[in-house]
Amino acid sequence: MSVPREVIDTLAAARLPVIAGHVTPDIDALGAMLGLARSLPSSEAAVVLPSPLESQKLQFLKELSNGVPIVAPERMELADVVVVVDTASTKRVNVSGHWEAIAQKLVVNIDHHTTNPDYGRINWVEDNASSTCELIWKLIRAAGWNLDAATAGLLYAGIYSDTAGFSLPSTTADCLEAAADLVRSGADVDRIGCRIARSQERHEFDLIRKVYHNTHVVAEGRIAYSTLTYDEIASCGCSPQDIDDQVSIPRSLSGIRVAMLFSEGEKGIIRINLRGESGTAVLPLAEKLGGGGHAYSAGVRIRGTMDEVVPRVLVEAGQMLGLRQETALF
Repeated sequence: MSVPREVIDTLAAARLPVIAGHVTPDIDALGAMLGLARSLPSSEAAVVLPSPLESQKLQFLKELSNGVPIVAPERMELADVVVVVDTASTKRVNVSGHWEAIAQKLVVNIDHHTTNPDYGRINWVEDNASSTCELIWKLIRAAGWNLDAATAGLLYAGIYSDTAGFSLPSTTADCLEAAADLVRSGADVDRIGCRIARSQERHEFDLIRKVYHNTHVVAEGRIAYSTLTYDEIASCGCSPQDIDDQVSIPRSLSGIRVAMLFSEGEKGIIRINLRGESGTAVLPLAEKLGGGGHAYSAGVRIRGTMDEVVPRVLVEAGQMLGLRQETALF
């Protein structure tokens, strides 16, 4: 799919564009926000981050962005165009006052989530893209905007992260062509790979140890899951923003079809990261529980305690896999 001309023309004409992402932004979201802000023709382009960025991985992207303005939420009132990237639904938009604060503005929605309902006035959603950063790369090239080394690094980081180091089915030929062009444009592969995958702070390492310790395999080896309570996260000196790709730990076990990470970033709300293996789509499970995402990578937040939520989700996952009622899930 080519970049819609309406997206290019609208963003080229924007005088005071502000770019937002989703709550608890990940590397793809922040890379897309900062990369787009750097490339837009307007010198007033900025991003809005109502929450502080406590994760060192995300702090690294702010450093890499080399001075992109991070504006106060109040700046949103002055914006003539609001670009929302990598955000599957209006309830996930990370701006002060939530979606209602920008619903009447000219919103350009750029995303790659299958469940995105086209909530913007202008929508560009490609659910076969590896990442939103891949879409921003495609936009910059189609529009002929500037793509310098810093911007290339931001977008490369998002693609690298969302494809788990170019190892997931979303790593298409188009994705690899985008990454190659970004490297040719100056993306520092070694520095980015080191900061994302090989530079854990002590508190992050302690958190990973908790994930390993709490990992369980059930349902005749088809489901692997781990848990992180609020107190466990806090005891490691971590915050909810440090919960990113740790679901890769239960996912790494041989033979599993569904991997899950249950994390209580705030008391009484359990975030569940879902991943599917061996052709097992987890999006139907996420949607049944009230969440969304991609076919093999999805998520949901459920209000309740860990003791309440884990059994409920395991039962639903077992039913999705067609397991017998007597199959051990706990």
